[in-house]
Amino acid sequence: MRYTLGKKEKLKSSKLIEQLFKEGKRINSNGIQLIYLKAEHGGDFPVKVGFSVPKRQTKLAVDRNRLKRKMREAYRKNKYGFVDNISKQFIFMFIYTSKEEISYHNIEEIFLKIQSKFVAKNKENETQN
Repeated sequence: MRYTLGKKEKLKSSKLIEQLFKEGKRINSNGIQLIYLKAEHGGDFPVKVGFSVPKRQTKLAVDRNRLKRKMREAYRKNKYGFVDNISKQFIFMFIYTSKEEISYHNIEEIFLKIQSKFVAKNKENETQN
């Protein structure tokens, strides 16, 4: 098990991103939003992921980049909680929605909450289908 976030795991396809924002389901938790969609992306890893910090929330590029680094690191450390509980391929987009800067420790806690909500919703959807 490798705790890396490689090039093949990153969401870069503009078609997939557009489809994600049109059809994706959302999970909110204390300043971070997860948009996810079950979609075949042709990658080896079951999840492709992107991170976004809107310019409207955080004006300075330095601060936006710092927040994206913190979110990527929190996801990288906890990604197997998402991956181990899914059977199909997904695309994810994490969006920072808080107006204040959140510490790394709090971002990691938020990711764990989002992870548990995602796993619960995914299991619920699999039992319905």
